[in-house]
Amino acid sequence: MESDFRLAVLIDGDNIPSAYVKEMLEEIAKYGNPTIKRIYGDWTRPTLSKWKNVLLENAINPIQQYGYTQGKNATDSAMIIDAMDILYAGQVNGFCLVSSDSDFTKLATRLREAGMKVFGIGEKKTPEPFIVACDKFIYLEILKSNEKETENTALASKPQKKDDYDKITPKVVRLISSTISDLADDDGWAFMGDVGSLLQKRQPNFDSRNYGFEKLTPLINSIGKFEIDQRDSYKGKFKLIYVRNKKGK
Repeated sequence: MESDFRLAVLIDGDNIPSAYVKEMLEEIAKYGNPTIKRIYGDWTRPTLSKWKNVLLENAINPIQQYGYTQGKNATDSAMIIDAMDILYAGQVNGFCLVSSDSDFTKLATRLREAGMKVFGIGEKKTPEPFIVACDKFIYLEILKSNEKETENTALASKPQKKDDYDKITPKVVRLISSTISDLADDDGWAFMGDVGSLLQKRQPNFDSRNYGFEKLTPLINSIGKFEIDQRDSYKGKFKLIYVRNKKGK
């Protein structure tokens, strides 16, 4: 996204490990300019002590929220109220909600209803309702894994053998195949960029990195059920990638 696409980054400090902060902020920068960065929690609690060490160096503003009632999550309430204040102030173009808590499902839905782009970031334990309420959802574990990968990973024809990568199941293959079919021209070809966009809309947590690939093209190429064609763009300045289902596959 363009640098003038302003994002409000709201972090549930009670629910997200501080070890991911570097990779998380690098990922967020791909989608826009994080003009507001806030983290919510009860900073009198020792469980948030690790966050304190990374707040200043990453310009994240800590918001103190005491737990007034046992069993109630005051952090969630403060974060939701702030999000709505930011929305009505018209300060940003989108939100990044960093949490693995399904309590933010309604907030994500409400923000999208207001025309905001909503990115979700959380651990793989995040409940499905929150994931599908976002435009895009990114798993923290994948960001940490990719940090350790070499630059050659994006060129690999097979995914890295790591336990934290998802398997390419028949369901995933059917999702890709049906998406290609829906976008295909009379010869069955679909532009790869359009395929990626529609996959994201149909399944917000669809990410080639979940399967060990940096990009969508090598992921699809590894499956063996699709044809890929590179074509010269207008004036031949760059390549356009098209894909179609193999016949009989």
